[in-house]
Amino acid sequence: MRTQSKAGRARRKRQNEDVVRIQGAWQASVPAARAKEFDAAVAQARARGPLQPPPDMAKGTLPNPPRPGREPKPKVDPSRAKKRY
Repeated sequence: MRTQSKAGRARRKRQNEDVVRIQGAWQASVPAARAKEFDAAVAQARARGPLQPPPDMAKGTLPNPPRPGREPKPKVDPSRAKKRY
């Protein structure tokens, strides 16, 4: 397992502190009513949780249509006469 350097840990700690400082300044600049709406939207999104994975589907179905140029050929019409040259 790779160990983290002291410089790397210090850099990440500084970055985290900067994010907290910037986020606090941004929240202070937003009007109180708008900040409450934002906090409510964030809480609602977190309560929803992650998206469920899509169901397993057979190849060539709607999420994975055939590649262009690989579509099946149309059926030959048996009532049509063959050309004679």
